[in-house]
Amino acid sequence: MDRIRGAIFSSLGDLVPGARVLDLFAGTGALGIEALSRGATSAIFVDRDEQCCDCIRRNLAKCRLSGTVIGGDAFRFLEERTEPQSFDLIFADPPYAKSSGDDAERLYTSESLKKTLSPQGIFVLETFFKFILPATSGWRLLRKKRTGETQLFLLGQNF
Repeated sequence: MDRIRGAIFSSLGDLVPGARVLDLFAGTGALGIEALSRGATSAIFVDRDEQCCDCIRRNLAKCRLSGTVIGGDAFRFLEERTEPQSFDLIFADPPYAKSSGDDAERLYTSESLKKTLSPQGIFVLETFFKFILPATSGWRLLRKKRTGETQLFLLGQNF
């Protein structure tokens, strides 16, 4: 996880300070918390597992950072609770089985996610290394990196 987080933040560089961050499938909140510690203005963490939400709250308190933790479905949050261009960075680490990338593909093709991202924003998608990006989506691949069985895509919007 540390190598993956390092790869993400070295790629993002100066885009993090001042950013509005959304961390979907947040788990422990590591990506959003790292962004806050690097100067992001705000972070919203979404995870459907209440134990994960409690863990994020504890981790935020331990780091003396503040963010909004929302228990619930990431796709419902995108569809019902976001405003256009609300976020500059969106992190998504959906649970993945070695044989399926259903949630990753659903995120990649989500019109709600695209609308939520600011025009110059970056979508960071973490998947199993065998996941193949669908051919059409409206995203521009900025960077792809593989670390072990994990694959990272840094994506910007096509205009």
